Amino acid sequence: MAYRDLTPLVKNILLLDSEGKRVAVKYYSDDWGTHAAKLAYEKSVFTKTQKTNARTEAEITMFDNHIVIYKFVQDLHVFVTGGDDENELILDAVLQGFFDAVTLLLRNKVDKSEAL
Repeated sequence: MAYRDLTPLVKNILLLDSEGKRVAVKYYSDDWGTHAAKLAYEKSVFTKTQKTNARTEAEITMFDNHIVIYKFVQDLHVFVTGGDDENELILDAVLQGFFDAVTLLLRNKVDKSEAL
C-alpha cells in the first residue's frame, strides 16, 4: 500500500454566492471531467444544501457518492468535497482552515463583494 492511498484527498473546494454562482472554485480530481460537469455538480450541491442552516457550524451530507462538508457565511457558501471513504473530521479541518484563511484575507468582512 502506497502512502498516497493513506493520504486524505480533497476533491474540490467551492466558494459560491447565495444564488449558487461561482465566486471561486478549485478542483483537485478528474471526477468532473468537463466544465459543464463541474457547473452541473456545483448547481446540484447548492440546490441540495440551500434550505439547511449551516451558519453557526459546518454541516455534512452525502452527495453522489461524495462527502460534502459545507458552511454558509453572509452571502457566501463554502463547500469541501471528499470521497465517500474520507474522514469527515479531516474534511472539516480543511473547510475550517480555508474559512479562517478567507476571513484573514478579507479582514473579517466575509461577503461576496469583498471576496470578488
